[in-house]
Amino acid sequence: MIEYNKLITDIFSINLNLQELFIFIILALLISIAIDIVFGELPTKIHPVVIIGSLIDYFKKHFIKIKNRLSGLLLVVSVGICVCVVLYVLYLIFSINLIALFVLFTVLLSSTFSIKLLLKTAIDVKNDLDESLDKARKSVSYLVSRNTDELTEGFIVSAVIESLTENITDSYVAPMFYFTIFAMFILINPINNQLYFLLLIPMLYRMFNTLDAMVGYKTEELSDIGYFSAKIDDILNYIPSRISGIYVVLSAYLLGLDGKNSYNIMRRDARKCPSPNSGFTMATTAGALNIQLIKKGTYILGDATKTIDKEDITKAVNLSKLTIILFTLTILILLILAYVIL
Repeated sequence: MIEYNKLITDIFSINLNLQELFIFIILALLISIAIDIVFGELPTKIHPVVIIGSLIDYFKKHFIKIKNRLSGLLLVVSVGICVCVVLYVLYLIFSINLIALFVLFTVLLSSTFSIKLLLKTAIDVKNDLDESLDKARKSVSYLVSRNTDELTEGFIVSAVIESLTENITDSYVAPMFYFTIFAMFILINPINNQLYFLLLIPMLYRMFNTLDAMVGYKTEELSDIGYFSAKIDDILNYIPSRISGIYVVLSAYLLGLDGKNSYNIMRRDARKCPSPNSGFTMATTAGALNIQLIKKGTYILGDATKTIDKEDITKAVNLSKLTIILFTLTILILLILAYVIL
């Protein structure tokens, strides 16, 4: 019986030495980023986030009948168990071959963040603004929850920059932050099924982020079932959002924008948003561009030192690009240091 169990363990596990593990992690990270930048999102039918969304919808229909916060806890646990089990089954199947596992790992890792779509949506609205105000109003309506039917050009630009910069954290920095922390951990302290857990960590982050997006709104219907999702998402984004803000400030200096004002506005206005985290990238961008980002009745970030215009979208995209590049370089350096120290 012992030999049989050992045989099963050997077949369904990839045991890498330290050097192999380090190379696997670095290559998987770089190739997953390349996949996202070149190809963008995976097809809808196989996209993990879409599948997670379907699971959320399924369990929501059953648990929303429970009129207290237990419904939200059951939703989180049920979806979480499904994600863990499905990912583990895939891991077991593909673990028979290291190359197959590497392909699965990189493709799924690329689905936990979204660089190309993040930047492209902002650029698309800028292009729509060049054509007509009505077309831009329609396209920006897919990015924000506010009514866009009568937005002026300035408010459209503001909405685009808000959406773009707010999502720097959850579209890239946060999942890669948790991926890097756990990658450093397993480089220092090897564990069983380490590649499974390394992929599970950013996947779970994406699950919580999707839960918050779908049920985390403060409406009467969702106030109970969305409570845990919203709180967990706030906790998970707390550190990454502040890291993102610092990198926006640094990027502003490097791009010749107003880095000093970016930092000052972050300190002054970052906590004006209802979310405890979203203001740290929005306020820094407003300061860097010397503009105001305004959501009527909710917040005003920055000072109107200059009149906001559509060219500020291009500047915000460049600022976001450099923020992502600098953060990526940082995590690569941290991974290399973790390996070298060992």
